[in-house]
Amino acid sequence: MADFRHIVRVANVDIDGHKQLRWALTGIRGIGINFATMVCRVAGLDPKMKAGYLTDEQVKAIEAVLEDPVKHGIPSWAVNRPKDYESGRDMHLTGAKLVMAWREDVNRLRRIRAYRGIRHELGLPVRGQRTRSNFRRGTTVGVSRRKK
Repeated sequence: MADFRHIVRVANVDIDGHKQLRWALTGIRGIGINFATMVCRVAGLDPKMKAGYLTDEQVKAIEAVLEDPVKHGIPSWAVNRPKDYESGRDMHLTGAKLVMAWREDVNRLRRIRAYRGIRHELGLPVRGQRTRSNFRRGTTVGVSRRKK
């Protein structure tokens, strides 16, 4: 086997070399266990190998798949940004790009005064949860007793 590295740099993130490759890739923001397994299979790597044994060529293969997963054969239902608002492409964002895209989406909803944007502004639940007893922000729930 090749030399073992305790820390491997993949997609500008340091991942633990002692973990299995599929679990180590979940350390990158925007990549879950199923997507990591797909990336390993498409890149021609064993998902159960230790990440510390990756060579530089294998790291470049993983990064190429992460750059454009749909082009490499990963289905479009698996990416985290299908039909992007600006470009219309199926993309999979990771790291800081993902955080920026989330922030831009919420700001767009606020700008156009969509219901979801207003709920984000007010700090209320966005996805239709009931607010009768939850989301009270520190006030007590229930009946307070009269002082004697």
